[in-house]
Amino acid sequence: MFQIDLIEKCKQNDRAAQLQLYKQYCDGMFVVAMRFVKDSMEAEDIVQESFIKAFTKLQQYKGEVTFGAWLKRIVINKSIDLLKSKKQHLQQLEEVHLKVVDGPEDDNWLVEDALSLEDVKEAIQELPERYKYVVMLYLMEGYDHQEISGILNITEVASRTQLSRGKSKLKELLTQRSNGTRY
Repeated sequence: MFQIDLIEKCKQNDRAAQLQLYKQYCDGMFVVAMRFVKDSMEAEDIVQESFIKAFTKLQQYKGEVTFGAWLKRIVINKSIDLLKSKKQHLQQLEEVHLKVVDGPEDDNWLVEDALSLEDVKEAIQELPERYKYVVMLYLMEGYDHQEISGILNITEVASRTQLSRGKSKLKELLTQRSNGTRY
């Protein structure tokens, strides 16, 4: 069954189609939620709540982006809402490739080869919350500033500023680690 047909059936409250769509995306959305929350039970709750919201708001889905991208945004928003309400720390980053050079805006931002991924993960955990969300959404999830501004309900200028400051703070933390002043 084609994705469009499946979504149309879901819009008509076809439970079999909803289950099929759920099975198709639940594992991937769980991974996304786990990047933001520490607890697998909370991540499962976020995924469940996200699917409930997606199915109840499915009439608003216009197909401008893939269903997976639309659902991922719901999962990220739910994750951030949970973190904000509990003021918890973000889950450590999973093993991923970080985009450490940001093109023309920030050509000289590099991570020393001597630093491990674990060092980078720990440093990101130490970032102030206002920077951490933008850094994670940009570096981990690959969102651009327009998308981040929509997710976090901030301006694009604020997104760029917070990313720049977050990267500077992250570089400072990593420099301290590489010089041995942080252990």
